[in-house]
Formats: sequence, C-alpha cells, structure tokens
Amino acid sequence: MLAKRRKTGVHCRMIDADDFLRPLQARGFDFYTGVPCSFLTALINRAISDPNLSYIGATSEGEAVGIAAGAWLAGRRPVMMCQNSGLGNAVNPLTSLNFPFRIPLLLIVTWRGQPGIHDEPQHELMGRITQRLLDTMEIPHEPFPTAPSAVGATLDRAERSMADRSLPYALVMAKDSVADQALDASMVAAKTGGRLDDRRVRGKMPARIDALRIVQQIAPAEAAVIATTGKCGRELFTLGDRPQQIYLVGSMGCASAVGLGLALNVKRPVIVLDGDGAALMKMGNMATIGAYAPHNLVHVVLDNGVHDSTGGQGTVSPGVDFAGVAQSCGYASSTIADSTPEFADSLKRALATQGPHMLHWRIAEGSLDKLGRPTVKPPDIARRLREFVVGTTT
Repeated sequence: MLAKRRKTGVHCRMIDADDFLRPLQARGFDFYTGVPCSFLTALINRAISDPNLSYIGATSEGEAVGIAAGAWLAGRRPVMMCQNSGLGNAVNPLTSLNFPFRIPLLLIVTWRGQPGIHDEPQHELMGRITQRLLDTMEIPHEPFPTAPSAVGATLDRAERSMADRSLPYALVMAKDSVADQALDASMVAAKTGGRLDDRRVRGKMPARIDALRIVQQIAPAEAAVIATTGKCGRELFTLGDRPQQIYLVGSMGCASAVGLGLALNVKRPVIVLDGDGAALMKMGNMATIGAYAPHNLVHVVLDNGVHDSTGGQGTVSPGVDFAGVAQSCGYASSTIADSTPEFADSLKRALATQGPHMLHWRIAEGSLDKLGRPTVKPPDIARRLREFVVGTTT
C-alpha cells in the first residue's frame, strides 16, 4: 500500500519508508529489531511487510540491543529502532555489551519531547537530554534524513563511523520525518507450548561448575555457547576456553536475547547459559523466544537462588517456575532438573530435537575458590565467535 503523507506543519519535508530502507538494504542492513513508537510506525510497518527484510519485535529496548548484537555475531548488519524514552532501557547493553565487545549497530531513536513541539509530559525531560545522553554514551549521532537526496550521505557517515570505531551510530528522528505506511503483514503467530518434564530427584544439588562441565562435554563442536555475566562465564572459561564460547561481562539479562539474535540467523545449535537473577531481570526475552521459535536454541537457566557474583544475596527464583514460564511462552519443551545425570540427559534430548528448549537446572550456591577471569579481551572474543559462526570478522 502506498504511503500517505501527513501535513502537520512540523516539517516541510518527509520521506517515504522505502526512500530510507531501500538504500539501507543495498548496503547490507536487512535485520531490524526494536520497540514501536508512533514516529517509527512507517519504518516498522514497512520492515515487517517486506519479505526481504527481517523484523523482530522485542519486549524491551535493552532486549532489542541484545538481539541486534546476536544478529551481528551471526554476520548480519543490524538496525535497532526505539523511542527516546526507551533509550533509557537500552543504556546498560549499549554501554556494557556493545562498548566492551565493540559491536557496531545502527540506532534509530525518535525525538519525542523535542523542545518547542507539544508532546506528552512524560517526554519532556528525555526530549531535552536525548542528544546529551547519546554523547554521554559516546555514541555519535545526527538527525534522521528528511529528504531522499540526504539519505546516501547520512548512511555514508554512519557506515564510516561504525567501520572506524566498531561501535553504534544513532540517527535521531523528529516528528513526521517519514510518511505513513500501512502494515501489510503480521509479525508472528501465537505458539502453543510443548511438553513440560519435572525430572527433579530432590537430593543434593550439584555445583554450577559440574553443570558447565556437562555442557562442555555434550555440546556439539559446531555449537555456539553464550554464557551470562558473572561467575557463569568465569567458570566456563576456567574449564576450558573455546572459540565457540562468548562470556558476557555485562548486559545482565541479555544473554538469551543475544542467543535469540544469533539462533535466528544460523543453522548451528546455540546454547545460552543463563542465571536465575539474569533471567528474572528480562523475563520478556522468553516471550520473544517463544514467539519467534528458533528451532536451534537451547536456553539453560542455572538457578541457585542467589546473586552469586555479588555476595550471595537471594533472588526471588525459589518461587519461580522458569520451565512453566517457558512453556506458557511457547517453547517446544521445558524441563526442570536438579542432578547431573538428569542435566546431561535433558541437554542431549534438547540437542536432538527441534526447539526452542528450556532447561531449568537447580544448582547449589557457591563457586570455585580463587576464580579467575577470562584473559581474552571482549572484542577478540566477539570476533572469534563471529568468525567461528560465519567465517568473517568484519
């Protein structure tokens, strides 16, 4: 359906969605994720409706950054779109995932609350500080182009910056920058969750290091493994560093989002090693995983009921059924277990069948004494995983 131009008087110029998306696609940017804003309606609707583009609707802006990072690890050139109010939700992964791992990303951030233009009161402060917030995060930015003739030069500058710095670049979109665009397709169909197996023996629970050892023993050589921040990644590295492994040093809660972005773009198995505290922080990730249903994703939640990396403070996970949540979100199977034999068997079964799968493993508190940290620098870890996955580091 043709775009319908609005005449509000805010801008004397605006572009059609294809004026921006087609040149962007020609440069290899064809993977989109984000959270809607009324300013973004035309771009999101067009990205959803175009069969040559991929759009993943996230439950939060931070999740969208994680999905985009996973897509980059899979060799894609991702674009993340969000309202500037949601930029606050994205600060953590932008500063503790994209920055340390040097993962480039094109951001399109709307400018709600632009000074001098009437908007709702909740946008007033962010409208004043949007550009300053981007500056503080050391993310270069410029206005979103409102003339077709300006698109090419804008994208040239964005590409140069991302190539030189290996970091995000932002375009700030004012009101009425893009003409209306109807939505011609739906995003996802509702999924029905698969089986749920309770395989607990309720004996002495194994340590996390035992669970991670099982993962390393069983994971196929072609599998990519994403370990959440904290002692999970540190212990996995201590057991044995491998090019197929990435140890997130920040972006708590984003491991499953990174795994989703990666799994949607590769055929190889993707194993996410999550923690109970991290999974609780972004439980919306499970809904997105269930909705988009990557068949090659195995989501392991290592649940010891505490924030082990920060002194053992309790989480609320003792009252949370992660397997049940995953089943209700549409995972193909969900299993809860609390012994090493059942850990091993549930992982083997998950890897042998189409997912996504949730493995909720109850483990004991504590970790290795004098636990070290990964000695490989985050940018090198990200690029070796990208090379492992797709054979390129650019």
